[in-house]
Amino acid sequence: MSSTDPPRVHVEPHPHGVVLLTLDDERRKNVMTPELGDAFATAISALRADTRSGVVRAVVVTGAGGAFSSGGDLAMLERLRTLSFTESHDFMLGFYRRYLSVLDVAVPTVAAVRGPAIGAGLAFALACDLVVLAEDAKLAANFVSLGLHPGMGATYLLPARCGAERARELLLTGRRFDGTEAVRMGLGLTAVPDNEVLPRALALATAIATNGPLAVRATKQSLAVDRVALDRALAREAFAQAESYTSAELREGLAAAKERRSPKW
Repeated sequence: MSSTDPPRVHVEPHPHGVVLLTLDDERRKNVMTPELGDAFATAISALRADTRSGVVRAVVVTGAGGAFSSGGDLAMLERLRTLSFTESHDFMLGFYRRYLSVLDVAVPTVAAVRGPAIGAGLAFALACDLVVLAEDAKLAANFVSLGLHPGMGATYLLPARCGAERARELLLTGRRFDGTEAVRMGLGLTAVPDNEVLPRALALATAIATNGPLAVRATKQSLAVDRVALDRALAREAFAQAESYTSAELREGLAAAKERRSPKW
């Protein structure tokens, strides 16, 4: 991918009805932008008929270049600081919807996480049904480290996976952890060496895809997240993030991240 290529999502069919979706803004470690989100939502929409008909039976989501996603685009956050509360609130709801369209896939989804999955990138991975991680994956729900309220459903998805107490610790400290610890905390199914992540995720998807497609889709639906509760969390997050954009804390957090120093609150 050249420096002038727009972010894109590759759609690669595999045997047994498995499809691999690869986020590709490799030069920026698949940072989450509206453009990459649009490409992802478009890929999901294109698969919709095939997932419902049984042609596609499982989907694996990963990132190009050995990175799942380095999280929200700091330049985008800077731009949001110039918008009104209403504009930034509405923008964030639309931004979440692009990536969380993964929840609308009728068949099971598997996140194959290598390298960083930070902030919104971690929440995006947790929106998949199953998560396979590299042992040395670089993970964090680090929103507060920037002076920003969590978003992308993190306040719902983390507690749903690892319990309220552990989720509070991760969201309130913003600390980093690896794939091995993530699995111990319940944030993933298994942690394997980096070069085994994608093969393991594809093998898991294949094992799912060889089962009865109607039964699998119905089982996924029975196990689905509570969309009412998630939507309530997203509404609260968008409101709180819009408040964050006007704060001196976020201004300092972004400056510190840009200058690679600790913030001074």
